[in-house]
Amino acid sequence: MRTFGDRVRHAILFELIGLAIFTPGAALLFDKPVAHMGVIGIVSATVATLWNFVFNLGFDKAMLRLRGSVEKTMAIRLVHTALFEAGLIVALIPFIAWYLGIGLMTALVLDIAVVAFYLVYAFVFNIVYDRAFPIDAAMPHATA
Repeated sequence: MRTFGDRVRHAILFELIGLAIFTPGAALLFDKPVAHMGVIGIVSATVATLWNFVFNLGFDKAMLRLRGSVEKTMAIRLVHTALFEAGLIVALIPFIAWYLGIGLMTALVLDIAVVAFYLVYAFVFNIVYDRAFPIDAAMPHATA
């Protein structure tokens, strides 16, 4: 298991490198100023982080009440993911449309592009991170 410090390093590097790639890439792709796309990236990452905490807490409490357990089947994980992403769309699309002065449908397309980027980026980042910072299985003090 990774230590708390390692998890902090992972989260910070993930966000900083992601923003460093996303911001200029999205500015080019959507023909918007880099500064505007930087704001979109930072706000989106912040909202996603806060929503992740709130949503997962609420989802687990609902599961405990309805099922008596937080154990997730594959079907529940699919529902969990879909509801999480739907919540992000509801939270971010109006902001993106307002901030960039674009329509809701254009903001939705932009958001879909962001999600697609981060899916690929997260996959690659985690492989590289695991190779750069391997887990030392002999570390008895490592915590969840």
